[in-house]
Amino acid sequence: MDTTTFYVKPGTSAERKDLYERLHAKNTAPLWEVLAKLVTPEPQSACVPALWRYDDIRPLLMDAGRLITAKEAERRVLVLENPALQGRSQITSSLYAGVQLVMPGEVAPSHRHAASALRFVIEGEGTAYTAVDGERTTMRPGDFVLTPFWTFHDHGNPGGQPVIWLDGLDVPIVNLFDASFADHHDEETQPLTRRDGDALARYGGGLLPIEHTPRGLSSPMFSYPYARTREVLDTLYRNGPVHPRYGVKMQYVNPVTGGYPMPTIAAFIQFLPGSFKGTPHRSTDATVYCVAEGHGRTQVGEAAFAWGPHDIFVAPSWQRVSHEALEDAVLFSFSDRAAQKALGVWREDEETV
Repeated sequence: MDTTTFYVKPGTSAERKDLYERLHAKNTAPLWEVLAKLVTPEPQSACVPALWRYDDIRPLLMDAGRLITAKEAERRVLVLENPALQGRSQITSSLYAGVQLVMPGEVAPSHRHAASALRFVIEGEGTAYTAVDGERTTMRPGDFVLTPFWTFHDHGNPGGQPVIWLDGLDVPIVNLFDASFADHHDEETQPLTRRDGDALARYGGGLLPIEHTPRGLSSPMFSYPYARTREVLDTLYRNGPVHPRYGVKMQYVNPVTGGYPMPTIAAFIQFLPGSFKGTPHRSTDATVYCVAEGHGRTQVGEAAFAWGPHDIFVAPSWQRVSHEALEDAVLFSFSDRAAQKALGVWREDEETV
């Protein structure tokens, strides 16, 4: 199909221009003038492929740590703005991403909001924590941590080294529906009602408390330790086969439902063995990647990115993506696939499936 002629825009005349002015005065508009932009034959993403090198971002983040106190900032974060969406605090059309820093001895105070959030820990010595809904979890590099919808959460770093992580939130989706709410806890850190590891023990072993009734749509297990995840990837790689597009790729799940960990955001982890060269694929969910381990290259549409540990890059909707590993590598990623599948609009390129 020639998508350039999918819709034919009518011509103009003096009489039509007069009609359009009268329509505008009554807060109406001619659909035929904008139909080609509203209903496109294929996805037309507003965002573009982009790469953020950790070695460039970290010094800026540390400067912010020196100049802006945790109390002043509430959350000391560098927003990763897509170059085509500057000023909108978006890395894709539907998702927010940022890199957050908590310095030694600092506390990021307890608050909650309508937006669901994820953390992928980039740097730390295993002493910092996130507290969610009355339970703290220690944060170690590679850990995947959730703060579900409307749950109080705070962060603290009693150790001697900075802790840094990647934030991912569905703020643009929540704001699209004009459904944003936020609230501060009465105390800087929320009271703890459960011990560290309680949720993992209850929900992370292939078992559930008897007659369990979910309290919400998000996973009740809010911490997914990287040590466990890495062991799974290693086992699957040894047992094979390696997928020609993804290597060894797994999705994080809600252990109660088997679905995505949050109602709007899907998250994935994949192992690419050294010398792996993946075949191209594309899907409608724009995806944010963070390098957990290794070096490699990724082709996103016409853009090519060479990446190393902790670098972050984004692949827009419906652009072909292929990964190449120069050594054993692990990529974490997240996207709005959960929301798209819930709405029935998610699609993967049939030619490359």
